[in-house]
Amino acid sequence: MLYKLDFTVEYDETIAQQGLLGIWAEEANAALGAEPAALAVDLRKVVGERKVLVIADVETPDDLDRILFNLPIMQKMGHLVQIDLKSIRRYEDFAEDVKERLGR
Repeated sequence: MLYKLDFTVEYDETIAQQGLLGIWAEEANAALGAEPAALAVDLRKVVGERKVLVIADVETPDDLDRILFNLPIMQKMGHLVQIDLKSIRRYEDFAEDVKERLGR
């Protein structure tokens, strides 16, 4: 299943900017070296914001939940991370469904 995840990362007085950057560096290493169980199809950082956009291909919602709990950034500062998550589908599959409904 494909998922779109929008991560918004905040920080407070307990985590100075250098601390945030250290955790984010650890997270980047984990994300860029993702194991097959956590396949990130695409990763993007929003310019000028503490936001990361991810398209992930994960077999089940349970697997995705486990993966999210294991992310370094969630383990170290999960209370400051908001994730907006949506299940998505390939546009090609949608287009095929439309054609079938039209009898083409």
